[in-house]
Amino acid sequence: MSTNKALLMKGIRYLAFAVPLMFIGPTIIHSSFKNQGHPFFIPILGIGILFCLGSMFLMFKGIQTMVKSLFDGDR
Repeated sequence: MSTNKALLMKGIRYLAFAVPLMFIGPTIIHSSFKNQGHPFFIPILGIGILFCLGSMFLMFKGIQTMVKSLFDGDR
């Protein structure tokens, strides 16, 4: 049983894109809540939520891809 290294690198790449989004999303949400009187409050809050959801999706896909590369072998 061997590890599919190309698939493992793809999973690590997903995780590498997720890490910045994990910090950017909450920062944007926090700054939008500090400026609730601003007319762009709702769009900025939506962007922050999308960044957080994107981070969760990329984390899920990255871990799933890494597990698949470790346990499925050459399939």
